[in-house]
Amino acid sequence: MNKQITVIVGTQWGDEGKGKITDFFAREMDYVVRFQGGNNAGHTIIVDDKTYKLHLTPSGVINPNVTNIIGNGVVVDPKVLLKEIHGLKQQGINPQLLVSQRAHVIMPYHIAMDECLTGHQGKLAAGSTKRGIAPVFADKAYRHGIRMGDLLEPKIFKEKLEKSYNFNKRIIEKVFELKFDREFETIYHEYLGYGEKLKKNIYDTELELFNAFKFGQKILFEGAQGMSLDPDHGMYPHGTSSNNVAGYSEVGSGVGFNKPKKVVGIMKAYVSRVGTSPFTTELHDETSDFIREKGLEFGTTTGRPRRVGWLDLVQIRQAVRTSGITDITITKLDVLSGLPKIKVCVAYKVNGKITTEMPASLEAMRIAIPVYKTLPGWGEFDTKLKTKVKTGGYSQLPENVRIYIKFIEYHIKCKISIISFGADRNDTITRLSS
Repeated sequence: MNKQITVIVGTQWGDEGKGKITDFFAREMDYVVRFQGGNNAGHTIIVDDKTYKLHLTPSGVINPNVTNIIGNGVVVDPKVLLKEIHGLKQQGINPQLLVSQRAHVIMPYHIAMDECLTGHQGKLAAGSTKRGIAPVFADKAYRHGIRMGDLLEPKIFKEKLEKSYNFNKRIIEKVFELKFDREFETIYHEYLGYGEKLKKNIYDTELELFNAFKFGQKILFEGAQGMSLDPDHGMYPHGTSSNNVAGYSEVGSGVGFNKPKKVVGIMKAYVSRVGTSPFTTELHDETSDFIREKGLEFGTTTGRPRRVGWLDLVQIRQAVRTSGITDITITKLDVLSGLPKIKVCVAYKVNGKITTEMPASLEAMRIAIPVYKTLPGWGEFDTKLKTKVKTGGYSQLPENVRIYIKFIEYHIKCKISIISFGADRNDTITRLSS
């Protein structure tokens, strides 16, 4: 396996703890690259009781020796990016950050259009964060999108903005019959200003990564969201607008490595999601309240309470297959501490038939019934136990935790090699720890 390239992806609905695990790996990397998504995703990192909330910058920014790249597959709101950079500097972090000149720009009319679409889609809506993500990807496909490099070229920026601005304004006002009153000239000068402030960051990141790989440097790719939100392989249309499977890391970074990769799938010990869609293992009882409160299950980007449910191995099995996952990281084992019994979904029953694979049919997902196995719970991960596990490794985990891990591995046919049992960077062990 090529040890130069590691890809981190979510295996569920997102919110699995990818930020923490990216930070965990980043200490051994030269580059950390975000390859898809936008500021609709949020990653939280806790280091030495200090919390960093990130939306666009890669989760390697906490490590001073890492070059962080926002790839061409990411859509960028420059106002949000500048605010995030400023916030990091206030926390004592001066990020080494490069932004692809080919990354598309979220404009004010995209955010307005997102509001319109959310109301229009009704029951088929994804539960949008209303950050303009879907409309900017639509403009990219329409071929009148604006890219970060355009903000450095006033003439070409104006030419492109005229097409994109007029197109979106007419749809908002003529189709949805709503008012969009941001003036063209105001937007034009505002975004030229953002370009000026980010001029040192906007770069040919594709060439940078190509050369880094050629000279043997280690590159970590960080995905946003999770497999079930992928527009091709997830629960369409209840997903996001960019592909988040591992294969997209090359498309979203502009470098065709065509080499074997270490692909790490991040899996929470249970399931959570923000947004609307069928959710086969969702809970609506005291257990859901217990998990939500203990796990702090509220969206990093929106603050919305997350829906929570038991671990769904049908979902994980699909993620392992579609991303070619070589290693699983399980997070938030500590959140399930104290529950006497823990259920795990191993299959669905659809119209009386058992399936162990995720149906493509939305109707099937709406009526799917979870088939559960029940496992014994375990005690609290208190300070004493955490110290014991960090010192002694996997064998020091409670027996019922090891039973839970082995049960999952058996059903998904993939090794759980990293185990996280707390929010801090150091509440993590590798399987071979001793």
